[in-house]
Amino acid sequence: MKIVLLDALTLGDSDLSEFDYLGEFTRYDITEPEQRLAHISDNQVIITNKVVIDEAIILANPQLKLICIAATGMNNVDLLAAEKANVEVKNVSGYSTESVAQATFAMLFQLLHQQRYYDAYVTQKQWCESPNFTHISRPFTEISGKRWGIIGLGDIGKRVASLATAFGCDVCYFSTSGKNNQSEYQQVDLNTLLSLCDIITIHAPLNEQTQDLIDVQALQLLKPGAIILNLGRGGIIDETAMAVALDTRDIYHGSDVLAVEPMAQDHIYFNVQQQHRLVLTPHTAWASSEARKSLVAKIVDNIISWQGRNA
Repeated sequence: MKIVLLDALTLGDSDLSEFDYLGEFTRYDITEPEQRLAHISDNQVIITNKVVIDEAIILANPQLKLICIAATGMNNVDLLAAEKANVEVKNVSGYSTESVAQATFAMLFQLLHQQRYYDAYVTQKQWCESPNFTHISRPFTEISGKRWGIIGLGDIGKRVASLATAFGCDVCYFSTSGKNNQSEYQQVDLNTLLSLCDIITIHAPLNEQTQDLIDVQALQLLKPGAIILNLGRGGIIDETAMAVALDTRDIYHGSDVLAVEPMAQDHIYFNVQQQHRLVLTPHTAWASSEARKSLVAKIVDNIISWQGRNA
């Protein structure tokens, strides 16, 4: 059996040696769209994180039997075409819960405590020239007692909720599907969540219900000083509307995801004047060393399980 990993660079320095025991394993750091046919060639198993596997690719590879997605989202594979071609598709879930929850709080504290400003104050030796032992020109508050709203209460949202509760927050949530009903936390409608919460975190998938969920009108509902973090998917927040809001309202935003990734050179966030209200990370929340190790192990399990069923 031949196995190919199409975008190994997305997994960083993860140990991929387990794949060598499963068959003839080939890895490519990056696979551009025009390289897909050549890279897949006669492999029976594809591993892809973000490389798109569409109907044309599936039809051009009749030897293909299994597509392993190195992520939870499955929007990069034409599932209907795979089903018609009798190609099994397996994703991975539950590997990044702790990593994303931790990243949520790391991002929150950067904004809440204005760490970037205070770090610069020290490294630029301004503290050395201060007549005072302390410097608190950028006020910060405590999260204890704050109202924390979660958009998307799946596994990650629930983990964030439990940590927020441990910090003394009053947690509520909005179900983007309308089907989630968790008695442990108060369920509210979106407008209520946006207007009442001090901290709002997004842990939802991108779909028809969540596309541009946080638009111009939604941003107008935020209370002064509110912090809104997107650890879900780009496209949930209207980035143009957010850029305007950051310069015109007293709100703060952090995001690990954008509608188009990698980030464009002329992205509107680079034009935000109030940069102290904005923190961005390059889609890293999922990628702790432990999470990536778990991800690889789950992909290996998926391949072994498939092999067992097709022996």
